[in-house]
Amino acid sequence: MRRRVTAGVSTVTAGVSTVVLAGVMSVTGIGVAYAYLVGTGTGAGTTGLGSPITLAPATITGDLYPGGLGTVALTATNPDPATVHINGLALDTSRGTAGFAVDTNHTDCSLDAFTFTAQTNSGAGWTVPAASSVTIRLTSSLTASTATSNACQGAALTVYLTATP
Repeated sequence: MRRRVTAGVSTVTAGVSTVVLAGVMSVTGIGVAYAYLVGTGTGAGTTGLGSPITLAPATITGDLYPGGLGTVALTATNPDPATVHINGLALDTSRGTAGFAVDTNHTDCSLDAFTFTAQTNSGAGWTVPAASSVTIRLTSSLTASTATSNACQGAALTVYLTATP
């Protein structure tokens, strides 16, 4: 701090400007803090839409007899760079004939004789890692009614499935 002496009177010149500056900064700081705590505003953001998971048509593994249960297997492919979870699988009735198709050598096979029971893997669903595929086996998910015709013997049955929320 510098002192100036004029006619025997000592005055402080540097101290006043320092006190004034400190006071202005304190008030400004309080104003910023107030605006931060009670301020309002709006914002916007977007999320990327991931690529859909692909379910290959399911096929029967093993034999299926009239009145019996069968196992179907399918491959779920995840092209996303993030893991995807499938909660359940159900018959996709918009594909084939009400969700089923049969090979061209067995066109007389009535697809009404088959039913698929929706699956959830006992509530756990299935996890498909990022950028990969998994094979899903659905044991006892397909039923052939006792009225299944002889025309279905040896048929290659395709089951179209869809992922459910």
